[in-house]
Amino acid sequence: MALFGKKLAEVKIWLKPNMETLQRTANRGSVSTGFNISNSLKLEADDSEWLYKANDAGTNRKTFTVSMWFKRTELANDYMQLWQGGSNGEATRLGFYGGTPKEAIWVDVGGGSGNTGSDYRSYSVQVLRDTSAWYHIVLAVDTTQGTAANRLKVWLNGDEITTWTNQAIPAQDFQCSLEASINMHWGAYNSTYYKMCGYIAECHYLDGVAKVQTDFGEVNEDSGIWKPIKYDGTYGGNGCYLKFDDSSDLGKDSSGNGNTFTLNNVSAANQAQDSPTNNFCILNAVYQAQATKYHVVSNGGTFVTGTASGTAWDGVAGTIPLFKGKWYFELKKDGGSGTNMIVGAGGIDQHLYNWRTLTAITTGAKLYFSYNGTIYSNGQGGGASWTDNDIISIAIDQDNLGLYFAKNGAWQNSGDPESGSDRTGANTITWGDSIPAFNVANNVGGLELNFGGFDGFAVSSGNADANGYGNFEYAPPTGYYAICTKNLAEFG
Repeated sequence: MALFGKKLAEVKIWLKPNMETLQRTANRGSVSTGFNISNSLKLEADDSEWLYKANDAGTNRKTFTVSMWFKRTELANDYMQLWQGGSNGEATRLGFYGGTPKEAIWVDVGGGSGNTGSDYRSYSVQVLRDTSAWYHIVLAVDTTQGTAANRLKVWLNGDEITTWTNQAIPAQDFQCSLEASINMHWGAYNSTYYKMCGYIAECHYLDGVAKVQTDFGEVNEDSGIWKPIKYDGTYGGNGCYLKFDDSSDLGKDSSGNGNTFTLNNVSAANQAQDSPTNNFCILNAVYQAQATKYHVVSNGGTFVTGTASGTAWDGVAGTIPLFKGKWYFELKKDGGSGTNMIVGAGGIDQHLYNWRTLTAITTGAKLYFSYNGTIYSNGQGGGASWTDNDIISIAIDQDNLGLYFAKNGAWQNSGDPESGSDRTGANTITWGDSIPAFNVANNVGGLELNFGGFDGFAVSSGNADANGYGNFEYAPPTGYYAICTKNLAEFG
Protein backbone atom coordinates (compact mmCIF):
# COMPACT_ATOMS: atom_id res chain seq x y z
CA MET A 1 0.00 0.00 0.00
CA ALA A 2 2.88 2.38 -0.67
CA LEU A 3 0.53 4.26 -2.97
CA PHE A 4 2.36 7.53 -3.45
CA GLY A 5 0.09 10.30 -4.69
CA LYS A 6 -3.17 8.39 -4.07
CA LYS A 7 -5.51 8.21 -1.12
CA LEU A 8 -6.16 4.66 -0.03
CA ALA A 9 -9.91 5.35 -0.23
CA GLU A 10 -9.46 5.91 -3.98
CA VAL A 11 -7.99 2.45 -4.53
CA LYS A 12 -9.39 -1.03 -3.88
CA ILE A 13 -6.89 -2.05 -1.25
CA TRP A 14 -8.13 -5.28 0.27
CA LEU A 15 -6.87 -7.61 -2.45
CA LYS A 16 -5.29 -10.88 -1.42
CA PRO A 17 -1.54 -10.70 -2.02
CA ASN A 18 1.13 -13.26 -1.31
CA MET A 19 3.61 -12.58 1.50
CA GLU A 20 6.16 -10.93 -0.77
CA THR A 21 3.53 -8.52 -2.11
CA LEU A 22 2.37 -7.72 1.43
CA GLN A 23 5.90 -6.89 2.51
CA ARG A 24 6.75 -4.93 -0.61
CA THR A 25 3.63 -2.75 -0.63
CA ALA A 26 1.84 -2.64 2.71
CA ASN A 27 4.92 -2.94 4.89
CA ARG A 28 7.81 -1.71 2.83
CA GLY A 29 10.99 -1.71 4.88
CA SER A 30 9.77 -4.48 7.18
CA VAL A 31 11.74 -7.54 6.17
CA SER A 32 13.86 -10.02 8.08
CA THR A 33 17.43 -8.76 8.27
CA GLY A 34 20.63 -9.46 10.13
CA PHE A 35 20.38 -5.98 11.62
CA ASN A 36 17.45 -5.77 14.01
CA ILE A 37 15.76 -2.59 15.24
CA SER A 38 13.97 -3.52 18.44
CA ASN A 39 12.26 -0.26 19.36
CA SER A 40 10.78 2.97 18.13
CA LEU A 41 9.34 6.07 19.77
CA LYS A 42 5.64 6.93 19.48
CA LEU A 43 4.90 10.64 19.05
CA GLU A 44 1.46 12.26 19.19
CA ALA A 45 0.79 15.86 18.15
CA ASP A 46 -2.25 16.24 20.44
CA ASP A 47 -0.05 15.40 23.42
CA SER A 48 2.82 17.64 22.25
CA GLU A 49 5.34 14.78 22.34
CA TRP A 50 8.80 15.55 20.91
CA LEU A 51 12.53 15.78 21.79
CA TYR A 52 14.99 18.67 21.82
CA LYS A 53 18.59 19.59 22.62
CA ALA A 54 20.65 22.78 22.26
CA ASN A 55 23.28 22.63 19.52
CA ASP A 56 26.87 22.57 20.73
CA ALA A 57 29.40 25.30 20.05
CA GLY A 58 31.32 24.52 16.88
CA THR A 59 28.43 22.70 15.18
CA ASN A 60 29.10 22.58 11.44
CA ARG A 61 26.56 24.83 9.73
CA LYS A 62 27.46 23.87 6.15
CA THR A 63 27.60 20.06 6.15
CA PHE A 64 25.36 17.52 7.88
CA THR A 65 23.30 14.35 7.35
CA VAL A 66 19.99 13.22 8.84
CA SER A 67 18.89 9.57 8.55
CA MET A 68 15.77 8.16 10.16
CA TRP A 69 12.93 5.66 9.79
CA PHE A 70 9.35 6.73 10.38
CA LYS A 71 5.80 5.36 10.26
CA ARG A 72 2.95 7.83 9.96
CA THR A 73 -0.27 7.21 11.89
CA GLU A 74 -2.28 10.34 11.05
CA LEU A 75 -2.43 12.59 8.00
CA ALA A 76 -2.79 16.18 9.15
CA ASN A 77 -3.08 17.82 5.71
CA ASP A 78 -0.80 20.42 7.25
CA TYR A 79 2.89 20.96 7.87
CA MET A 80 4.40 18.25 10.06
CA GLN A 81 8.04 17.92 11.02
CA LEU A 82 10.27 14.91 11.48
CA TRP A 83 13.47 16.81 12.32
CA GLN A 84 14.58 20.42 12.78
CA GLY A 85 18.16 21.62 13.08
CA GLY A 86 17.49 25.13 14.35
CA SER A 87 15.14 28.10 14.07
CA ASN A 88 17.35 31.18 14.26
CA GLY A 89 16.09 33.39 11.43
CA GLU A 90 14.81 30.65 9.11
CA ALA A 91 14.64 27.02 10.18
CA THR A 92 16.47 24.06 8.66
CA ARG A 93 14.08 21.11 8.76
CA LEU A 94 12.65 17.93 7.25
CA GLY A 95 9.00 16.85 7.26
CA PHE A 96 5.71 16.90 5.33
CA TYR A 97 4.37 19.82 3.33
CA GLY A 98 1.05 21.48 4.18
CA GLY A 99 0.66 23.39 0.93
CA THR A 100 0.17 21.82 -2.50
CA PRO A 101 0.72 18.94 -2.80
CA LYS A 102 -0.20 18.07 0.77
CA GLU A 103 1.85 15.31 2.45
CA ALA A 104 4.80 15.86 0.08
CA ILE A 105 8.32 15.60 1.47
CA TRP A 106 9.32 19.06 2.72
CA VAL A 107 12.88 20.35 3.16
CA ASP A 108 13.89 23.81 4.33
CA VAL A 109 17.53 24.86 4.37
CA GLY A 110 17.42 28.15 6.24
CA GLY A 111 19.63 30.51 8.14
CA GLY A 112 20.05 34.07 9.33
CA SER A 113 19.52 35.91 12.57
CA GLY A 114 16.58 37.31 14.48
CA ASN A 115 13.39 37.15 12.41
CA THR A 116 15.20 37.58 9.10
CA GLY A 117 17.22 35.28 6.93
CA SER A 118 17.24 33.12 3.83
CA ASP A 119 15.14 30.01 3.29
CA TYR A 120 15.72 27.51 0.50
CA ARG A 121 12.48 25.51 0.40
CA SER A 122 11.91 22.28 -1.55
CA TYR A 123 8.87 20.00 -1.65
CA SER A 124 8.48 16.86 -3.70
CA VAL A 125 6.00 15.75 -6.33
CA GLN A 126 5.80 12.46 -4.46
CA VAL A 127 3.47 12.33 -1.45
CA LEU A 128 3.46 9.96 1.53
CA ARG A 129 -0.04 8.93 2.61
CA ASP A 130 0.46 5.32 3.63
CA THR A 131 -0.12 4.80 7.36
CA SER A 132 0.74 1.10 7.23
CA ALA A 133 4.36 1.40 6.07
CA TRP A 134 7.72 2.22 7.56
CA TYR A 135 9.75 4.64 5.44
CA HIS A 136 13.45 5.47 5.47
CA ILE A 137 14.61 8.98 4.61
CA VAL A 138 18.09 10.49 4.32
CA LEU A 139 18.80 14.21 4.00
CA ALA A 140 22.38 15.22 3.13
CA VAL A 141 23.41 18.89 2.94
CA ASP A 142 26.90 20.08 1.96
CA THR A 143 26.91 23.71 0.88
CA THR A 144 30.70 23.66 0.34
CA GLN A 145 30.16 21.79 -2.94
CA GLY A 146 30.80 23.75 -6.11
CA THR A 147 28.19 21.75 -8.05
CA ALA A 148 24.73 22.92 -6.99
CA ALA A 149 23.10 19.47 -7.30
CA ASN A 150 25.55 18.08 -4.72
CA ARG A 151 24.59 20.59 -2.02
CA LEU A 152 21.19 19.07 -1.26
CA LYS A 153 20.19 15.41 -1.67
CA VAL A 154 17.24 13.42 -0.31
CA TRP A 155 16.66 9.66 -0.56
CA LEU A 156 13.43 7.80 0.26
CA ASN A 157 13.64 4.02 0.73
CA GLY A 158 16.95 4.00 -1.11
CA ASP A 159 15.83 6.03 -4.14
CA GLU A 160 17.03 9.59 -4.65
CA ILE A 161 14.18 12.07 -5.00
CA THR A 162 14.73 13.86 -8.29
CA THR A 163 11.26 15.22 -9.06
CA TRP A 164 10.22 18.27 -7.06
CA THR A 165 7.21 20.52 -7.30
CA ASN A 166 9.59 23.17 -6.03
CA GLN A 167 13.32 22.83 -5.51
CA ALA A 168 15.65 25.45 -4.04
CA ILE A 169 19.37 24.65 -3.76
CA PRO A 170 21.26 26.64 -1.12
CA ALA A 171 24.03 28.96 -2.26
CA GLN A 172 27.59 27.75 -2.02
CA ASP A 173 28.97 28.02 1.53
CA PHE A 174 25.54 28.98 2.89
CA GLN A 175 25.44 28.68 6.70
CA CYS A 176 22.36 26.87 8.00
CA SER A 177 20.50 27.65 11.23
CA LEU A 178 22.56 25.30 13.37
CA GLU A 179 24.07 27.88 15.70
CA ALA A 180 25.20 27.03 19.19
CA SER A 181 22.40 27.15 21.81
CA ILE A 182 19.69 26.92 19.11
CA ASN A 183 17.62 23.79 19.70
CA MET A 184 17.60 20.74 17.48
CA HIS A 185 14.24 18.91 17.52
CA TRP A 186 12.88 15.49 16.60
CA GLY A 187 9.14 15.39 15.97
CA ALA A 188 8.05 19.05 16.12
CA TYR A 189 8.86 22.70 15.43
CA ASN A 190 7.83 23.56 18.97
CA SER A 191 4.94 22.90 21.36
CA THR A 192 2.56 24.82 19.09
CA TYR A 193 3.47 24.05 15.49
CA TYR A 194 4.16 21.21 13.05
CA LYS A 195 4.08 18.27 15.44
CA MET A 196 4.55 14.67 14.31
CA CYS A 197 1.99 11.86 14.60
CA GLY A 198 3.58 8.45 14.28
CA TYR A 199 6.67 6.43 15.13
CA ILE A 200 10.33 7.30 14.59
CA ALA A 201 13.28 4.91 14.82
CA GLU A 202 17.02 4.62 14.16
CA CYS A 203 17.60 8.40 14.15
CA HIS A 204 21.07 9.59 13.13
CA TYR A 205 22.40 13.13 12.93
CA LEU A 206 25.93 13.55 11.50
CA ASP A 207 27.67 16.85 12.23
CA GLY A 208 30.10 17.94 9.47
CA VAL A 209 29.62 14.65 7.62
CA ALA A 210 27.77 14.16 4.31
CA LYS A 211 26.74 10.54 3.68
CA VAL A 212 24.53 8.69 1.19
CA GLN A 213 21.60 6.30 1.62
CA THR A 214 23.72 3.15 1.29
CA ASP A 215 25.54 4.05 4.51
CA PHE A 216 22.27 3.30 6.34
CA GLY A 217 20.40 0.74 4.22
CA GLU A 218 20.49 -1.70 1.34
CA VAL A 219 18.18 -3.62 -0.97
CA ASN A 220 17.24 -7.14 0.13
CA GLU A 221 18.28 -9.37 -2.77
CA ASP A 222 15.39 -11.81 -2.40
CA SER A 223 12.50 -9.36 -2.01
CA GLY A 224 13.80 -6.11 -3.49
CA ILE A 225 12.78 -4.33 -0.27
CA TRP A 226 14.89 -1.56 1.21
CA LYS A 227 16.16 -2.64 4.64
CA PRO A 228 18.24 -1.03 7.39
CA ILE A 229 21.89 -1.82 8.02
CA LYS A 230 24.23 -0.80 10.83
CA TYR A 231 25.85 2.61 10.34
CA ASP A 232 29.59 2.35 11.00
CA GLY A 233 30.75 5.91 10.22
CA THR A 234 31.59 8.93 12.31
CA TYR A 235 29.15 11.41 13.88
CA GLY A 236 31.02 14.66 14.48
CA GLY A 237 30.90 16.59 17.74
CA ASN A 238 27.18 17.47 17.70
CA GLY A 239 26.15 14.18 16.10
CA CYS A 240 23.80 11.73 17.75
CA TYR A 241 22.23 8.29 17.38
CA LEU A 242 18.84 7.72 19.01
CA LYS A 243 17.85 4.04 19.33
CA PHE A 244 15.02 4.45 21.88
CA ASP A 245 16.06 1.13 23.41
CA ASP A 246 16.20 2.32 27.03
CA SER A 247 12.69 3.09 28.32
CA SER A 248 14.18 4.87 31.34
CA ASP A 249 16.16 7.24 29.08
CA LEU A 250 14.46 7.56 25.70
CA GLY A 251 16.53 10.62 24.76
CA LYS A 252 19.82 8.76 25.22
CA ASP A 253 22.49 9.26 22.55
CA SER A 254 24.17 5.99 21.51
CA SER A 255 26.78 7.63 19.23
CA GLY A 256 29.31 7.91 22.04
CA ASN A 257 29.04 11.72 22.09
CA GLY A 258 26.68 11.89 25.04
CA ASN A 259 24.32 14.27 23.23
CA THR A 260 21.24 13.31 25.21
CA PHE A 261 17.94 14.89 24.16
CA THR A 262 15.35 16.32 26.55
CA LEU A 263 11.90 14.71 26.43
CA ASN A 264 8.83 16.90 26.00
CA ASN A 265 5.79 15.01 27.34
CA VAL A 266 7.53 11.74 26.50
CA SER A 267 7.75 8.93 29.06
CA ALA A 268 8.60 5.24 29.17
CA ALA A 269 5.08 4.55 27.88
CA ASN A 270 6.09 6.07 24.51
CA GLN A 271 8.53 3.25 23.76
CA ALA A 272 7.18 0.84 21.13
CA GLN A 273 8.10 -2.54 19.65
CA ASP A 274 6.73 -1.48 16.26
CA SER A 275 9.85 -1.02 14.15
CA PRO A 276 11.27 -1.02 10.60
CA THR A 277 12.28 -4.66 11.02
CA ASN A 278 9.02 -5.79 12.67
CA ASN A 279 6.00 -3.79 11.51
CA PHE A 280 2.91 -4.24 13.70
CA CYS A 281 -0.74 -3.84 12.79
CA ILE A 282 -2.34 -0.54 13.83
CA LEU A 283 -5.63 1.18 12.98
CA ASN A 284 -5.76 2.48 9.42
CA ALA A 285 -6.20 6.26 9.72
CA VAL A 286 -6.58 6.64 5.95
CA TYR A 287 -9.45 4.18 5.51
CA GLN A 288 -12.77 6.00 5.23
CA ALA A 289 -15.88 3.92 4.68
CA GLN A 290 -18.37 6.75 4.22
CA ALA A 291 -18.43 10.10 2.44
CA THR A 292 -18.59 11.72 5.86
CA LYS A 293 -15.94 10.46 8.21
CA TYR A 294 -17.34 9.58 11.63
CA HIS A 295 -14.18 8.41 13.34
CA VAL A 296 -10.76 9.77 14.28
CA VAL A 297 -7.66 7.61 14.79
CA SER A 298 -4.89 8.77 17.14
CA ASN A 299 -2.27 7.70 19.72
CA GLY A 300 0.01 5.80 17.37
CA GLY A 301 -2.90 4.21 15.52
CA THR A 302 -4.27 2.56 18.68
CA PHE A 303 -7.19 4.84 19.60
CA VAL A 304 -10.40 5.44 17.64
CA THR A 305 -13.18 7.80 18.67
CA GLY A 306 -16.62 8.43 17.24
CA THR A 307 -17.25 12.00 16.15
CA ALA A 308 -20.84 12.06 14.87
CA SER A 309 -24.00 12.67 16.83
CA GLY A 310 -27.25 10.85 16.15
CA THR A 311 -27.15 7.29 14.83
CA ALA A 312 -24.26 7.45 12.35
CA TRP A 313 -21.82 4.57 12.49
CA ASP A 314 -18.52 4.22 10.70
CA GLY A 315 -16.06 1.39 10.38
CA VAL A 316 -12.30 1.45 10.81
CA ALA A 317 -9.99 -1.47 10.01
CA GLY A 318 -6.49 -2.61 10.82
CA THR A 319 -3.56 -2.11 8.47
CA ILE A 320 -2.66 -5.79 8.00
CA PRO A 321 -5.04 -8.33 6.40
CA LEU A 322 -4.91 -11.97 7.49
CA PHE A 323 -5.00 -14.94 5.09
CA LYS A 324 -3.82 -17.82 7.29
CA GLY A 325 -2.37 -18.36 10.75
CA LYS A 326 -3.71 -17.64 14.24
CA TRP A 327 -3.68 -14.10 15.62
CA TYR A 328 -4.33 -12.23 18.87
CA PHE A 329 -4.94 -8.65 20.04
CA GLU A 330 -6.72 -6.75 22.84
CA LEU A 331 -8.80 -3.62 23.34
CA LYS A 332 -10.93 -1.79 25.85
CA LYS A 333 -13.62 0.90 25.87
CA ASP A 334 -12.49 4.29 27.10
CA GLY A 335 -15.10 6.64 28.55
CA GLY A 336 -17.81 8.54 26.75
CA SER A 337 -21.50 9.08 27.33
CA GLY A 338 -22.82 6.13 25.35
CA THR A 339 -22.13 2.48 24.76
CA ASN A 340 -22.50 1.87 21.03
CA MET A 341 -19.40 -0.06 20.03
CA ILE A 342 -18.74 -3.32 18.24
CA VAL A 343 -15.44 -5.11 17.72
CA GLY A 344 -14.28 -8.07 15.69
CA ALA A 345 -13.31 -8.88 12.11
CA GLY A 346 -14.75 -8.85 8.63
CA GLY A 347 -14.02 -9.91 5.08
CA ILE A 348 -11.13 -7.91 3.64
CA ASP A 349 -12.89 -7.30 0.33
CA GLN A 350 -15.99 -5.83 1.98
CA HIS A 351 -16.66 -2.18 2.73
CA LEU A 352 -17.11 -1.49 6.45
CA TYR A 353 -19.73 1.16 5.83
CA ASN A 354 -22.51 0.76 8.39
CA TRP A 355 -20.90 -2.54 9.30
CA ARG A 356 -23.24 -3.08 12.27
CA THR A 357 -26.42 -3.32 10.18
CA LEU A 358 -24.75 -4.95 7.14
CA THR A 359 -25.80 -2.12 4.84
CA ALA A 360 -23.75 -2.21 1.61
CA ILE A 361 -21.87 -5.41 2.47
CA THR A 362 -22.48 -9.10 1.95
CA THR A 363 -24.67 -10.68 4.64
CA GLY A 364 -22.53 -12.65 7.06
CA ALA A 365 -19.25 -11.01 6.02
CA LYS A 366 -18.51 -10.00 9.59
CA LEU A 367 -18.34 -11.36 13.11
CA TYR A 368 -18.40 -9.04 16.06
CA PHE A 369 -18.86 -8.76 19.80
CA SER A 370 -21.24 -5.95 20.72
CA TYR A 371 -21.06 -3.78 23.83
CA ASN A 372 -24.39 -5.33 24.96
CA GLY A 373 -22.86 -8.81 25.09
CA THR A 374 -24.26 -10.23 21.86
CA ILE A 375 -21.91 -12.04 19.49
CA TYR A 376 -23.20 -11.61 15.95
CA SER A 377 -22.49 -13.79 12.94
CA ASN A 378 -24.76 -16.04 10.87
CA GLY A 379 -26.32 -16.92 14.20
CA GLN A 380 -26.21 -15.23 17.56
CA GLY A 381 -24.23 -16.31 20.58
CA GLY A 382 -24.46 -15.03 24.09
CA GLY A 383 -21.68 -13.16 25.80
CA ALA A 384 -21.30 -10.77 28.72
CA SER A 385 -21.87 -7.06 28.25
CA TRP A 386 -18.79 -4.89 28.59
CA THR A 387 -18.06 -1.29 29.50
CA ASP A 388 -15.23 1.04 30.50
CA ASN A 389 -11.96 -0.66 31.47
CA ASP A 390 -13.12 -4.17 30.55
CA ILE A 391 -10.41 -5.74 28.39
CA ILE A 392 -11.66 -7.63 25.35
CA SER A 393 -9.35 -10.21 23.79
CA ILE A 394 -9.84 -11.28 20.17
CA ALA A 395 -8.36 -14.47 18.71
CA ILE A 396 -8.61 -15.00 14.95
CA ASP A 397 -7.99 -18.52 13.61
CA GLN A 398 -7.62 -18.17 9.84
CA ASP A 399 -6.41 -21.77 9.47
CA ASN A 400 -9.67 -23.24 10.80
CA LEU A 401 -11.95 -20.20 10.30
CA GLY A 402 -12.83 -19.49 13.89
CA LEU A 403 -13.01 -16.21 15.78
CA TYR A 404 -13.18 -15.92 19.58
CA PHE A 405 -13.81 -13.19 22.13
CA ALA A 406 -12.84 -12.96 25.80
CA LYS A 407 -13.89 -10.45 28.44
CA ASN A 408 -11.23 -9.90 31.12
CA GLY A 409 -9.62 -13.23 30.26
CA ALA A 410 -12.84 -15.34 30.15
CA TRP A 411 -13.69 -16.69 26.67
CA GLN A 412 -17.31 -16.04 25.70
CA ASN A 413 -20.06 -18.10 24.02
CA SER A 414 -18.46 -21.41 25.11
CA GLY A 415 -15.58 -20.58 22.79
CA ASP A 416 -12.05 -21.87 23.32
CA PRO A 417 -9.47 -20.77 20.73
CA GLU A 418 -6.95 -23.44 21.77
CA SER A 419 -9.29 -26.45 21.43
CA GLY A 420 -11.43 -24.89 18.72
CA SER A 421 -14.71 -25.49 20.55
CA ASP A 422 -17.73 -23.66 19.12
CA ARG A 423 -15.87 -23.16 15.84
CA THR A 424 -18.92 -24.45 13.97
CA GLY A 425 -21.37 -22.28 15.90
CA ALA A 426 -21.75 -18.53 16.15
CA ASN A 427 -17.97 -18.08 16.13
CA THR A 428 -17.47 -19.32 12.55
CA ILE A 429 -15.71 -17.19 9.95
CA THR A 430 -17.74 -17.62 6.76
CA TRP A 431 -16.06 -15.09 4.46
CA GLY A 432 -12.46 -16.37 4.20
CA ASP A 433 -9.70 -13.79 4.51
CA SER A 434 -10.06 -11.32 7.40
CA ILE A 435 -9.20 -7.87 8.62
CA PRO A 436 -9.54 -6.66 12.24
CA ALA A 437 -12.43 -4.19 12.21
CA PHE A 438 -14.30 -1.93 14.62
CA ASN A 439 -17.28 0.43 14.81
CA VAL A 440 -17.96 3.39 17.06
CA ALA A 441 -20.90 5.77 17.08
CA ASN A 442 -22.75 8.62 18.78
CA ASN A 443 -19.80 10.36 20.43
CA VAL A 444 -19.38 7.40 22.74
CA GLY A 445 -15.78 7.95 23.69
CA GLY A 446 -13.23 5.61 22.21
CA LEU A 447 -11.71 2.20 21.77
CA GLU A 448 -8.13 1.66 22.92
CA LEU A 449 -6.36 -1.04 20.88
CA ASN A 450 -3.29 -3.10 21.66
CA PHE A 451 -1.94 -5.08 18.72
CA GLY A 452 1.28 -5.61 20.67
CA GLY A 453 3.55 -3.07 19.00
CA PHE A 454 2.43 -0.18 21.20
CA ASP A 455 0.23 -0.37 24.27
CA GLY A 456 -2.87 1.71 23.54
CA PHE A 457 -3.80 1.22 27.21
CA ALA A 458 -1.72 0.55 30.30
CA VAL A 459 -0.70 -3.10 30.54
CA SER A 460 -0.04 -4.33 34.08
CA SER A 461 0.75 -8.01 33.50
CA GLY A 462 3.02 -7.99 30.44
CA ASN A 463 2.63 -11.09 28.26
CA ALA A 464 4.36 -11.69 24.92
CA ASP A 465 3.42 -14.32 22.34
CA ALA A 466 5.45 -17.52 22.01
CA ASN A 467 7.93 -15.76 19.70
CA GLY A 468 8.49 -13.00 22.24
CA TYR A 469 6.60 -10.28 20.34
CA GLY A 470 3.99 -7.94 21.75
CA ASN A 471 3.06 -6.84 25.24
CA PHE A 472 -0.43 -7.91 26.29
CA GLU A 473 -2.50 -7.91 29.48
CA TYR A 474 -3.40 -11.59 28.97
CA ALA A 475 -1.23 -14.34 27.56
CA PRO A 476 -2.16 -15.11 23.95
CA PRO A 477 -3.71 -18.58 23.61
CA THR A 478 -1.27 -21.32 22.66
CA GLY A 479 -0.52 -21.12 18.94
CA TYR A 480 -1.79 -17.52 18.56
CA TYR A 481 0.52 -14.62 17.74
CA ALA A 482 0.75 -10.83 17.57
CA ILE A 483 -0.06 -9.39 14.13
CA CYS A 484 3.38 -8.26 12.98
CA THR A 485 5.54 -8.88 9.93
CA LYS A 486 8.01 -11.22 11.65
CA ASN A 487 5.12 -13.49 12.65
CA LEU A 488 3.52 -13.09 9.23
CA ALA A 489 6.73 -14.26 7.58
CA GLU A 490 6.50 -17.47 9.65
CA PHE A 491 2.77 -18.13 9.84
CA GLY A 492 0.98 -15.81 7.43
